[in-house]
Amino acid sequence: MSALLNKKLLPFYATVAVFIAIFLIGGAMYNNFLSMRVLGNILADNSFIIIAAIGATFVILSGGIDLSVGSMIGFVGVCMAVLDSMGLDPLTTALLMMVFGFAFGAFQGWVIDALDIQPFIITLAGLFLLRGMCFMVTINSVPITHEWADLYSDIRIRLPGNGLLRSSAIVMLISLAAAIILAHFTRFGANVYAIGGDKESARLMGVNVRRTTVLVYAVGGLFAALAGVVYALYTKSGYPLAGTTLELSAIASVVLGGTLLTGGVGLVAGTLFGGMILGLISTLIIFNGSLNSAWILISSGVLLFAFMVMHRFLVGSFGLRD
Repeated sequence: MSALLNKKLLPFYATVAVFIAIFLIGGAMYNNFLSMRVLGNILADNSFIIIAAIGATFVILSGGIDLSVGSMIGFVGVCMAVLDSMGLDPLTTALLMMVFGFAFGAFQGWVIDALDIQPFIITLAGLFLLRGMCFMVTINSVPITHEWADLYSDIRIRLPGNGLLRSSAIVMLISLAAAIILAHFTRFGANVYAIGGDKESARLMGVNVRRTTVLVYAVGGLFAALAGVVYALYTKSGYPLAGTTLELSAIASVVLGGTLLTGGVGLVAGTLFGGMILGLISTLIIFNGSLNSAWILISSGVLLFAFMVMHRFLVGSFGLRD
């Protein structure tokens, strides 16, 4: 049993090793790169992507996919901004939007299981639906001016070496801790892994596949909505095009974090490192100063391709899904 556990952790170990290697390379190339200040900035700047990716981890662990994440982030942002202009405080709107995200995700999960439709198709429809609803709410960028947004921005924890853990990073780390407990220490989490490993075997073992599928996509929708809340408060605005293609960044973070796209193998904690790897690549290119933003996409694509090849090798050589 211990050998099985260890080999299923190989993708996670590889992710951590790559993260440390990139961080050390940056430290060797640039002064002040190896600092808590840089680490704190990476956590803050990528917090909403990592939060969305945490929700996507549950979906991918179950063998599914969710393409509606980016549009959910944009929709939550514009709703919060417009409701703020109408006098509703951000805390109330945040709670409302998280309830909406949970319900929307649950609906997608029910349709996927009840009608036996590929998750790719249903969540792609959700992507278009939510993005269209963004433009129905407003076509303009709307600022969030409530004093609570300022109070949220002022929350921070000082780290050694002049580093700061900002409010968005704090929310992300709390979300990560809750997700780790849910995925690895609850019956629901065990059911998610079972469905991702083999849905029919899970059904024969007594797992309620429909209920678990609905809850998986509900959790994904909840975290996507929370990512939208964090993004809106981080930028203090709502914009109908916000979050465009962020679903791809979330999926990339999950894959880089060591979760297999075929489901059943992976750790929620790996997603944190996957998202931070993307953040490290961006930071390295910014430190360089002579490369344009296209290199961020190129580098991320090359790394993602390498991880997919590595996953295939690990599955074939070590039988991670056995």
